[in-house]
Amino acid sequence: MPQVSTAASARPVAFLALCAAFFLSGFAALIDQIVWQRMLGLFAGSDAVTAALVVGAFLLGLGLGSLVAGLVTDRLGMRAALIGFVLCEIGIGVFALCSRVFLYDFVVQVIGPLVPSRWGIFAVCFAGVLIPTVLMGASLPLLTKAAINSLADAAPRIGWLYGLNTLGAGLGALLGGWWLIGTLGYEHSLQVAALFNLIAAGIGLVLWRRDAAPALQPAAADEKYAQPAGNFGFPTWAILVFVSGFAIVALEILWVRVAGVIAQYTAYSFATILGTFLLADGLGMVLGAVWLKRLKDTRAAFFAVQALATLYALASIWLVYALAGSDWWETLLATEVTRHYGLSLAAALLVTVLLVAPPSLLLGISFPLAQQAVQTDLSTIGWRVAAVQVANILGNAAGSLATGLVALHWLGTAGTLKLIALLAVALLLFWSLSAWRERLPSAAGMAGALAGVLAIVVIAFPGNAQFWARLHQAAEEHEILVAEDRSGLALFRLNEAGGASPFFIQGFTQSKWPFLIEHAFLGAVGPLLHDDPKDVLVIGSGSGGTPFGAGVNPATERVRVVELVGPVFDVLRKFAAREPDSAIAGILRDPRYEFVVGDGRRAIFAAARKYDVIQADAILPESSHSGLLYSQEFMQLVLAALDDDGIYVQWGPTARSVATFTAVFPHVAMLQPFPVLIGSRQPVQLDHARLAKVFGSPDTQTHFATAGIDTASASRLFQDAILRDPVSSGASVKGAGLINIDLFPRDEYYINNRLRAATVTPQGTGAKPGT
Repeated sequence: MPQVSTAASARPVAFLALCAAFFLSGFAALIDQIVWQRMLGLFAGSDAVTAALVVGAFLLGLGLGSLVAGLVTDRLGMRAALIGFVLCEIGIGVFALCSRVFLYDFVVQVIGPLVPSRWGIFAVCFAGVLIPTVLMGASLPLLTKAAINSLADAAPRIGWLYGLNTLGAGLGALLGGWWLIGTLGYEHSLQVAALFNLIAAGIGLVLWRRDAAPALQPAAADEKYAQPAGNFGFPTWAILVFVSGFAIVALEILWVRVAGVIAQYTAYSFATILGTFLLADGLGMVLGAVWLKRLKDTRAAFFAVQALATLYALASIWLVYALAGSDWWETLLATEVTRHYGLSLAAALLVTVLLVAPPSLLLGISFPLAQQAVQTDLSTIGWRVAAVQVANILGNAAGSLATGLVALHWLGTAGTLKLIALLAVALLLFWSLSAWRERLPSAAGMAGALAGVLAIVVIAFPGNAQFWARLHQAAEEHEILVAEDRSGLALFRLNEAGGASPFFIQGFTQSKWPFLIEHAFLGAVGPLLHDDPKDVLVIGSGSGGTPFGAGVNPATERVRVVELVGPVFDVLRKFAAREPDSAIAGILRDPRYEFVVGDGRRAIFAAARKYDVIQADAILPESSHSGLLYSQEFMQLVLAALDDDGIYVQWGPTARSVATFTAVFPHVAMLQPFPVLIGSRQPVQLDHARLAKVFGSPDTQTHFATAGIDTASASRLFQDAILRDPVSSGASVKGAGLINIDLFPRDEYYINNRLRAATVTPQGTGAKPGT
């Protein structure tokens, strides 16, 4: 064989340097991705469909970049490919630095109100992140060309490169989600990510400048391996990688659903799921690269890890189902308390790691196995790396859309998990048949046995309603009303003894039946204060308490209720069918009410209509995406959507939420002790005698009595609230610190930014908090 180049990539130290550069690139990429998705979510909305479209736009850009790089990389020398990688990292870093101006100031603020359709949203998201995602997708084929000059090293080195890149991404997701973003905010986090991109580019540039060796000689580029006997062809491997990519993202979506319910959907729970998934996946790629030297048949190993990963995923979620009824599970992860702090948070995160890490590691091993099988020609190594990566990305995209938008919607979590398991069974049967034809009886028998075990587990796995009932601690005496679709999960656990029945949304007790007094109070304040509340918008439904309160005034002609989680309405309809005389059934029949599934924030700026009263149902500031409803920019949208004498009503759970509110609305009042904020362009008239008469009137009391609310307790709450000196415009909020903004929702990242209740000084004693 002719003498090959001693280019940088052929030397171990230089290869380790390239691995370090790609690790930093992965770290930066996940910080970028998390922040860009949150920025685009402000434009597209946070409902399941638009979120899937945003993810699809990201994946399409990555696939396009990999495809383009695959077409040109094999024409480049090693040093030219290396400088291509350097330019990609610089481009990604520059885009990150410009993200605030482009993605937020332009796409969110300017383009957002002009694009009403789903596909228009997808097109804008795709165009918005096209440049950086294409550059990210191109990085692996370019770096592969720069790092490999021998087929013997191809698959192991590809496994190390992509594995360390994914490990960096996992660390970026964990460190970014748990510390960086919550401490610095979105814009400064992107600046940190850009710094890591530039460091990665600097490493590549140093290697490029110090290495004067020529590119690969033509003879070395013609190095080939004969196709192993019985190996699948390249198209078959591309299909297998597609299926593997489909399965891993489908499982990731299910982990988000199950672990999200257990951890009650905080920004930290998602960071844990994503970070654990990527770290385990990257470690699997590295282990697979090491394991390659000991393998005789990559096909058997590939199918084995796919099957074992699916089997573990199924068995571990089943184990969660089995343990959910135990006393210690109820002690650590009680369904009717918040699990955002202390031991409950730690237990929920531990369950998340145990669910996600082992199968992700197994599926990560399959990537270098596929590379080992397809890398048979050094002259086309860039194209083959890119083609496999494109197949994987297309599988990811298909898995995301098919699972998140279709399977979950029609089959629920349990049905979707069974479907993924049946896909693994089909793969095993394919391999068993292939092995049998090649006279490999042991391999055929092993594959058939694994397929049989998976099929038995699928048959025995509980149904969707049964699964979620147990995870919400339902006992035999409870009747369960449950609904699940792509947007989320809702469950009513009805108590036969006549006690309060908790209503769960995404695993958290949002409200109860009979309605909580506070929810009804929150809904009623605006329509009773306004002189002529014809049009009312309610953001968030819960069990219906706030919308019910919003209908208290006979002058109200329209009540529009926007709820992000569609199954909430499905469960309320089931309850109404069971209890046709209930207040829930009453509002569902009331022609004044319109119930809409969607993102409340987008419903405001996309509708371009004015309201007399807007009110937000109480949402915990610790909840994921709560920043969308507690930010200064959201409240400015609300103010713009109010008529001249319109009012906005919102819970004020923290000092920052109160300070943000007072920074936006020209006139503010705050009722206590249950902190209800009232904002308007006009002075808020709080005539104690008039309010006492309105809240205590027979019509108002009768309205609440129809919902089973204790009217005496309601009267005490109302009287206590309005007879205290309310806080008005010009009040200062102690302990608030900086307020919540779109690009830094401080309250949502509550571990990084301690939550404090508002301590308010009455009007005239202080200035409004600044930003």
